[in-house]
Amino acid sequence: MARNKITVVGAGNVGATTAQRVADAELGDVVMIDIVEGIPQGKGLDMLEACPVSGSDVHVVGTNDYKDTAGSDIVVITAGLPRKEGMSRDDLLKKNYEIVKSVTEQAVAQSPDSILIVVSNPLDAMVQTAFRASGFPKERVMGMAGVLDSARMRAFISMELNVSVDNIHAFVLGGHGDDMVPLPRYSTVAGIPLPDLMSQERIDAIVQRTRKGGGEIVGYLKTGSAYYAPSASIVEMVDAILKDKKKILPTAAFLEGEYGINGLYMGVPAKLGEKGIEEVVEISLTNDERAALQKSAASVQELVEKIGV
Repeated sequence: MARNKITVVGAGNVGATTAQRVADAELGDVVMIDIVEGIPQGKGLDMLEACPVSGSDVHVVGTNDYKDTAGSDIVVITAGLPRKEGMSRDDLLKKNYEIVKSVTEQAVAQSPDSILIVVSNPLDAMVQTAFRASGFPKERVMGMAGVLDSARMRAFISMELNVSVDNIHAFVLGGHGDDMVPLPRYSTVAGIPLPDLMSQERIDAIVQRTRKGGGEIVGYLKTGSAYYAPSASIVEMVDAILKDKKKILPTAAFLEGEYGINGLYMGVPAKLGEKGIEEVVEISLTNDERAALQKSAASVQELVEKIGV
């Protein structure tokens, strides 16, 4: 039986760490592609040489040529610029729109049956860009953000209550940004709803820290952003798809009426399996939660209109 093939576009910190985690988990052969010559080749060879130690029988290669990515089962798109000093969000949006559109077109030309997982920021607008550029059905184009946001929330709950992260489920909806919608009443510790275990004040503090989770790390690093937790989150999605797990994970999915949102990518619980997004799971929301989700959708809509996708 042929091994799965996973392409990672972008050999920066997020892309390279994702490629390494995929190889370590023996999920399939890995191709890492980047426009910079030498970087993907060097990192790819280094990872390949780690496989005998990790006991992982997969092939890892770095390249600058999309032909090497042909026949991929999954393409993870991490390419894009980080925001630099003096650069407006709109500047970043337009630059990353051009990058994501271009890499999507090149990747899908080589792998027309692949599933796309987009990680580039601003996340929800970039997934929509890849969806339009690929021409793929909506179930085969998704974005990674909710798994990461939920993981951050789970980490903070674990720290607060001093319990195993394995006991904790956290629930985050909406766009990936300051308007994301963490749902404490759907977040549980060993099945016990969070509001039964801590005060509203502590919950509010955790929700706020979750929203600002990426920024907190950028604040420490100064010249870069998070990549350990994002790459682990990507691999959870890749694993669910390649193993056809039917695992429900918070995923940026294209909504057509679900949650009262139409024609936009938003973070929602989705069942992931071999076909990609196999179902969007709708849960009942309070009026406040629904209003917060609509506000988040309005922020995404604004970005999407600026780039015309």
